[in-house]
Amino acid sequence: MSDSDTQHEVETRCGYVALVGRPNVGKSTLLNHLIHQKISITSRKPQTTRHRILGINTLPDCQCIFVDTPGLHLQKGKALNRVMNDTVISTIKDVDLVLFVVERLTWTEADEKVLRAIQTVKKPVLLLINKVDQISDKAKLLPHIQMLSTLHDFAEVVPVSALGGHNLDTLEALLKPLLPPGPFMFPADQVTDRSSRFMAAELIREKVTRQLGDELPYEITVEIEKYEQDGNVLHVHALILVEKPGQKKILIGKEGERLKSIGSAAREGMELALGSRVMLNLWVKVRSGWSDDNRALQSLGYMD
Repeated sequence: MSDSDTQHEVETRCGYVALVGRPNVGKSTLLNHLIHQKISITSRKPQTTRHRILGINTLPDCQCIFVDTPGLHLQKGKALNRVMNDTVISTIKDVDLVLFVVERLTWTEADEKVLRAIQTVKKPVLLLINKVDQISDKAKLLPHIQMLSTLHDFAEVVPVSALGGHNLDTLEALLKPLLPPGPFMFPADQVTDRSSRFMAAELIREKVTRQLGDELPYEITVEIEKYEQDGNVLHVHALILVEKPGQKKILIGKEGERLKSIGSAAREGMELALGSRVMLNLWVKVRSGWSDDNRALQSLGYMD
C-alpha cells in the first residue's frame, strides 16, 4: 500500500466551536492560547471583543475552528450592544459545539442569560471554569462544579486557566471526538479569517482601551483610512472615533502625549503581529451617536 493510500485512510474531523460567556470571563485570552497566536485583543475592560473572530487550530487529523464572540450582556442599550448580543445568539445556532466560559466560583445573572441562550439549541456544551488558578481555597471548587453540573447536561465540566495554560491539553483532547468527521475547511497554515487590516484596527483599539480604562467610555472605535505596503514598510492611517469633544480631549492628552503613547504601543504591536515595519499615523475625530446608528455600524464593519 502506498503512502498516499494510507493518508487517505486517516479520518479527519473538522468543526466550528463557539466560545461564549458573559463579558470579561477570559474568552479572548483562551482563544489566543488555544491557537498559540494572538488574534483576539484583550483588556481588563468588559466587552473588549466586539466582533465574531475565527481562530483556526489545525492538527494532522483535526481542524478546530474556534469562534470568539462578544460577551453576552444583560443591558441591550444602544444599537452596538444589540448587534453584539445578536452576534452571540446567531453564532450559537451555527456551530457544532459550544464552550461556555464562566469565572472561578461565581455564577451571575449574566451567566444565567448565556445558559438560557445555549439551551435554545441542541448542541454539545462544555462548561469551562476559567481562572481557577486565582481560587485561594481549592476545596470550594468541587462543590461548585457539582452545583454547576445540575444546571445543564454538559458534555464535560473542565477547570482551566486560560492565562496560565492550565488544563488546555485536556480540553483539546476532549474537543476532538466531539467534532464531526469531515475534510478541513481552511488551509493548514491559516489561523484566522480576519485580514491584517482588521487586526491593525483592533490592535489600536486594544491600546486605547488598556491605556485609558475607565477614563474613556465604551463608545470608541477605530477606522482605517489608509493601509498600504511600500517595500518593507507598512503605512497605516487610522481614525479613533469618539462621540463627544470631551472624549477627544482625554484621548489626545496634554500636548498630545496620550495619543503618542497609544500610537507607539499600537505600532509595536502591529510590527510584532504583522512582521513588518510600520509607519502609523493616528487622528481622533468626533462622530456623534455612531454606536447607536445602524448605518454607521454597518460602515464600520460591526454588522455582517
